[in-house]
Amino acid sequence: MATNKSDGKTKVLIVEDEVAIVTLLRYNLEKEGFAVIATGNGEEAVELVKEHRPDIIVLDWMLPGMTGVEVCKQIRWDNNVKNTPIIMLSARGEEGDRIRGLDSGADDYMVKPFSPSELISRIRAVFRRIRPSLSEKTLEFSGIVMDLTGHKATRDGNDVHLSPTEFSLLKYLMEHPGRVFSREQLLDSVWGHDIYVELRTVDVHIRRLRKALNYDGKQPDLVRTVRSAGYALEENPDGANYKNDEAEAE
Repeated sequence: MATNKSDGKTKVLIVEDEVAIVTLLRYNLEKEGFAVIATGNGEEAVELVKEHRPDIIVLDWMLPGMTGVEVCKQIRWDNNVKNTPIIMLSARGEEGDRIRGLDSGADDYMVKPFSPSELISRIRAVFRRIRPSLSEKTLEFSGIVMDLTGHKATRDGNDVHLSPTEFSLLKYLMEHPGRVFSREQLLDSVWGHDIYVELRTVDVHIRRLRKALNYDGKQPDLVRTVRSAGYALEENPDGANYKNDEAEAE
């Protein structure tokens, strides 16, 4: 169990029995200013939630003894801590597993392996949805920083020039890193339900967004085209660029 470094910082409880994952997440979360508590035991996790009242819980599904699903249910049954946001981690990526995890009371679900920066983005997205008082006025993902108040964006410290629509599109993708959205979903969420826009409009703006983010022609493309599905914002460690994408999302 880790010590609780409060000092007014946002507290994250990590419930994970793989030491390497805990070490990696602790390092990255503390670097971003979070206070971290950790345990690899489900029963202890339930007690730590009551004792320390963390602001959010990162909960692994597969734990020795009490599973993450059982921990999640116990937390939701306790009126004193039932509103604590929970992000569930699992190597189980099937739709049925995701549904079961969310039905147990998790606010979000991430499939292993994942990057620490994606988890941090997911944490901030959960706060914006569930705990507005803890939300921030900036979004960050893999070197991209969006100043929502000033309506500005940078990548690796360099200005990224975006139209209002491209800014809204990037904002939506950064609020849901790693999730695949169809063009229909992006139209509804970014353009609105009451506005008629052709599906190809999404492809045009995705292409412009990529061009703006790749300001010097050397940046890896973080907007991934998922054939027959849509688009997702993901880290691209291999540095590959996705080209000719306007036809791939059909």
